[in-house]
Amino acid sequence: MGNGAKAQMKRDKNAAGAGKGGASQLKTNTASQSIQCKTCFQTFQSTAKVAELTQHAENKHSNKAKADCFPGLL
Repeated sequence: MGNGAKAQMKRDKNAAGAGKGGASQLKTNTASQSIQCKTCFQTFQSTAKVAELTQHAENKHSNKAKADCFPGLL
């Protein structure tokens, strides 16, 4: 087998794997939106820090208690 045949086999192998396309993270990010404000129903990722949730409650819902927005979290 000559070098030309090896090169063609390599091109065929690479072309077969190239059609897969890129993997999107959108479905995973949407699924991780597990924390929800009970006042405005805005969703947050499950990795959101308490400081971020507190900031949301203070900025968006200053007339309500923080615990009203996120019962059980704050």
